[in-house]
Amino acid sequence: MIVCFGWRQFLLFVTLVFFLTHFLSVMELHQDSNVKDPHQKKQKKFNHLVLGPPAGEGLPNRLQCKGTKALNKIQISTSSNISNGGGGVSFVTIFTVYNSSVDDVKSRDAAATIVGRVSYNKVERSMAVLNTFINFIQLAMPESNMVILTDPASRLPLKRNRVTVYSVQGEYSRDKLMLQRIRSYIAFLEKKLEDHSREPTQKITNFIFTDSDIAVVDDVAQIFNKYENFHLALTFRNNKQQPLNSGFIAVRGTPDGILRAKVFLEEVLNVYVTKYMKASRMLGDQLALYWVVKSHTSFDEKTFNKAEPFLEEIGGASVLFLPCLVYNWTPPEGAGQFHGMPLNVKVVHFKGSRKRLMIESWNFFKSSSSSSTEDHDVSVSVSDMLCLVLSSGRTKYDF
Repeated sequence: MIVCFGWRQFLLFVTLVFFLTHFLSVMELHQDSNVKDPHQKKQKKFNHLVLGPPAGEGLPNRLQCKGTKALNKIQISTSSNISNGGGGVSFVTIFTVYNSSVDDVKSRDAAATIVGRVSYNKVERSMAVLNTFINFIQLAMPESNMVILTDPASRLPLKRNRVTVYSVQGEYSRDKLMLQRIRSYIAFLEKKLEDHSREPTQKITNFIFTDSDIAVVDDVAQIFNKYENFHLALTFRNNKQQPLNSGFIAVRGTPDGILRAKVFLEEVLNVYVTKYMKASRMLGDQLALYWVVKSHTSFDEKTFNKAEPFLEEIGGASVLFLPCLVYNWTPPEGAGQFHGMPLNVKVVHFKGSRKRLMIESWNFFKSSSSSSTEDHDVSVSVSDMLCLVLSSGRTKYDF
């Protein structure tokens, strides 16, 4: 019995040692994982461009690159920017400056971001994106105008040719900015209707409402000639949850086009407020857009599966749907991102952390075009610049 009892004690001791050792190993592993997880889960943001293999290699009708050198060229239009029987095009965007007086930005925000040889604080950073937005438009469509919708409290240090700052009262907090954007668009369209009622014979101006983080690389005014029967245009992608993107909305500048676009956006605003206020900071406008479109029984969602333009009657408005692949291409989001950049791309959308890439792309274009001869084909420099975008688009940057 004494021997048996001693053996049992021995087994109990061995078992206790085994479990204690295993427990300590698990605790150590858990502590190690706590240290490593933040680096594993949160992708590092870079403060310089990082080139990777460009998507679309070997695919037809896609930009082919070797580093930042384009092996083929994107198709840049050579036609005039004047459209619709003598009318022009105005780009409209919403922009505001937060918690800052632009008179003393030099003394604020000591944590600066450096792009190339230029140092930016937060306000200057935002202004650099806005100015780059204007630069690209003036390159691709020099005859077009730009309207900046902003908070009356914002004093923007912006003096550019063909650019007008238009104040709209509203709530411009970060949490409500997407909501305010729709309200500002509606207020702007109401003003244009009033202008038409006072001067019925005034020249037609078509409008393209966009985010301020896009680069127009080709003439998009042609849609008003190519597709003559639409009132407003939206961009779509093959995405079941969010097939519509609000970063590009075109409105025909006739009184009928403006009115129908205003009514359409008022319906979107109503859906936004009643159904998607929890997503007011991000995505609420896109969810509301999709709700309005899909709520019409005649609409077939399968049409989003093909990257081809199509027309639909939505609530009395003729809506043209344009593929994001061409009119709202985003690296690496959106339809077609894994298949490279189409040669007929017209708009590149630098969403989220790609703002640095937007500014770097413009700087790259300037340096490459300025070093060329006077008779250099602009499409070559633009194509090389787009190779930079294509090779860098998957990287998270510090903007």
